[in-house]
Parts: sequence; C-alpha cells; structure tokens
Amino acid sequence: MEELYDQYRVLLFMLAYQLTGSAADAEDAVQDVFFKSFYVHPERLKEPKAYLCKMVTNRCLDLQKSARKRREVYVGQWLPEPIRTPEEDTIETTVVRRDLLSYAMLVLLERLTPAERAVFVLREALGFDYPEIAELLGKRETNCRKLMSRARSKMGISEEETVAAEAVELEWVTRFLTSLEQGNVDQILSLLDEDVMLVSDGGGKVIAATRPIQTRDQVARFLLGTFEFIKPYYQGSLHIEFVPLNGETGIVLRSGDETVAAIFIQLRHGKFARIYVVRNPDKLTRV
Repeated sequence: MEELYDQYRVLLFMLAYQLTGSAADAEDAVQDVFFKSFYVHPERLKEPKAYLCKMVTNRCLDLQKSARKRREVYVGQWLPEPIRTPEEDTIETTVVRRDLLSYAMLVLLERLTPAERAVFVLREALGFDYPEIAELLGKRETNCRKLMSRARSKMGISEEETVAAEAVELEWVTRFLTSLEQGNVDQILSLLDEDVMLVSDGGGKVIAATRPIQTRDQVARFLLGTFEFIKPYYQGSLHIEFVPLNGETGIVLRSGDETVAAIFIQLRHGKFARIYVVRNPDKLTRV
C-alpha cells in the first residue's frame, strides 16, 4: 500500500482538489481512501489507478453535499482555497494540465453540479476517456457526454475553445499596485476592463465585500478604500509578494508572519477583467 500511496498520492490529491476547491478536503479525501484501501481485497486492486480514482471521486461527491450546505450559511462570497505550485513544470502540473490548475478555472467549476464537475475534471484535467469515466461514475457513456456538454455550456467554453487564460504580466500588476499606493484613480481605471468584477472572500472572519463589486468606478473605489483602510492597521509592515499559486502568478499581501490576502487577476485583452481576493485566514494556510 505504501508503494501505491507514493505512486498515486499526487494524482488523487489533484483530482480531489479540482472536485472540491479545497486543499483541506482534498487531503482528507485522499487519506480516507488510502486508509480504507488497507482493508480492500487485493483482487479489487488489480487496476489500482481506476479503483482509487473511483473511491476518491465518490468521497468527494459526498463531501460536496455537505459543503453545499455549509456554503448556504457562509458569510459573503465563497472562493476556492488557493494552493502553492512550482513555477516550473513538476509532477503536480503534469498530472493536471497547468491551465486547469488556474484559479479562474476553479471559480468556473463552482457553477457545475457535482456530477458535471466530476465528468469535466476527469475528462479535461486528467484525460480519462468517456468509457473510463462512465465506469468510474457508474453512469452510461451517453449520460457522461451530456454532462460534459452541459458543463462546458455553463462554463462558457465551447468544444473548439481552450481554457487557457491570458498570462498576467508582472509589469502590469506592479503598475497597478503602484497606482493603488499613489491613489492614482485615472491610472487604475485605465487598467480595468469595462466589465470588470471583483469578488472577495472573508468568510465573516475578516473584512471583505459580501457581494461581487462591478463596474470600473466601483471596483476602483473599493480597491482604493480598502488599501487606505488596511495600511494604518498594519502600521507600515504590509508588503507584497509575487507567488506561484495554482499554476500562475498570484499576489500575496503579508504583514510579518501573517498572510493578509491572496489575489488572482484574470485578464481580457490586456486589462483586468476579474479580480479574486481571498482573505479568509482558513484558506491562506498553504500560501
């Protein structure tokens, strides 16, 4: 079993993380599955990858049911938990396509039902064929194809389109952060897309917007107001880092040993279209 753990741990963790959007839940699911596997008859482990993926998928489908109930009473917007990833390709980024590790993709996955999400992740992220997916989920192949079609439709991705996002240039981000520090409203507005939206997640534990902020003016005001508010609170100790998160460059705000926020930016035609700000301290432990 140790050999199986070493061989499939990363694959199973990435599968569970894509299915739940939570590194903590993913780790629990993988540990639970390997613990139960100790008591599985060897005959059932003749094809360990398929068997373990099926067990993890089923465990995550169960976790999603309870997670949806928790999110009904969650304070404000719920965003996925970010994870740190190496800048160069490693086993983590080759097991799952790098573009499907992106934070924007995780947010899109939240639009799907658990079954749609499972089919999409198994097919797109891990490259399983439809007959394999049908076997793993206990569904007909035609049903899996329909679930995939619905998933793509909900996410706004056609069969011909890829999910790759525009690369975020550090120069743009630096210019944006400098504009915030200087209070340069015109410069901030020039970097924001006409249909920009900002979503922040504080989980009721720290200050964050309880609803998405839309339009350039409102997003600019919110960012400037938030930046001015937190600066005196951290008494000059606030500093900014560019960190590889979810296969892309994330912006991390720290004050001493405290991680204040993780920020992800999605570009459209060279302008900031989506800004995701994770502030819930429970979701920043792996940043």
